[in-house]
Amino acid sequence: MTTKGAKTMPKTDYVIEPGKQDIISTIVLDAPRELVFKAYTDPKLFAQWWGPRRYENKIDKFESRRGGEWRVIQRGADGTEHGFRGVNHDVVAPERICATFEYEGMPGHVALQTATFEALGNKTRLVAHLVFESVMDRDGMVASGMQEGADESMERLAELLERMKAGRS
Repeated sequence: MTTKGAKTMPKTDYVIEPGKQDIISTIVLDAPRELVFKAYTDPKLFAQWWGPRRYENKIDKFESRRGGEWRVIQRGADGTEHGFRGVNHDVVAPERICATFEYEGMPGHVALQTATFEALGNKTRLVAHLVFESVMDRDGMVASGMQEGADESMERLAELLERMKAGRS
């Protein structure tokens, strides 16, 4: 989103209802959906925006196709590492990605995320629907600071999209 002379970061809206086992986040990004989809499916671009700024992403595996696996390791300045992995169940360019998500620090707690990319002229409405195995898993994810990390990811994604539109990703 742009205001005269200054950039304002897009705001993500969350639906986190008590007693439910899902989270729905919605954001409108100031970039065509093909660019947003590319930022989600190109490992070099994905590594530049996913997760909090305090971590560097190392892409271990990133197969952006149906049945393809992904694994990303986030490394902090102090050397701590956090691994995340999943399997892409559906990748339909530039409309939808459906994949599992598992934090390796809590193995066996797998969520299913469906991200949909809706064209709004030269902007994109991105809706991410995460379904957890239980309300307890969902509430644990919320308590872990997920929303803060997701907001920071979306800020970083918006910055990357600006660079991509300017031809300097």
